[in-house]
Amino acid sequence: MNCRVVVEAAVPVYDVETPDEAVRIAISKTGEMLNPDLNYVEINMGERSCPHCGEQLEPAFIAADESLVALELEMTVFNVEREEHASRIARKEIGQCLENIPLEVIEIEVLEEEEDEDAEQDSDSPADEDVDPDDDEEEVLPEFEDLIE
Repeated sequence: MNCRVVVEAAVPVYDVETPDEAVRIAISKTGEMLNPDLNYVEINMGERSCPHCGEQLEPAFIAADESLVALELEMTVFNVEREEHASRIARKEIGQCLENIPLEVIEIEVLEEEEDEDAEQDSDSPADEDVDPDDDEEEVLPEFEDLIE
């Protein structure tokens, strides 16, 4: 089973004035920490909302020219047994590169395996069957019963 795992990271950024600047710096900083080992991890702005009213907030919280930025890190984990297994692998892989940055798994999506679907479709169609070279010779020659008629 393959899973797409989304992990939320709280990235600290220093000496910033605007939320946009904080987000840009946080994405750049996170990209530098992940590359080249985990260049397959996608980095996106996180979504924050007010816990009381549900209003959407900026992904960066700024106080005294310092910011804490919510980022979503997305990766695909292959050949896992369960969703929990995929979650642990993603946290470990990302956590090794992002030292001292809190991580929380926020979404796990099981991906449909395309190979199995393709194999099922191929087995239904007679044109894609495995053919021996010896069988080709038999198909070229007419059947004995056809010759008698």
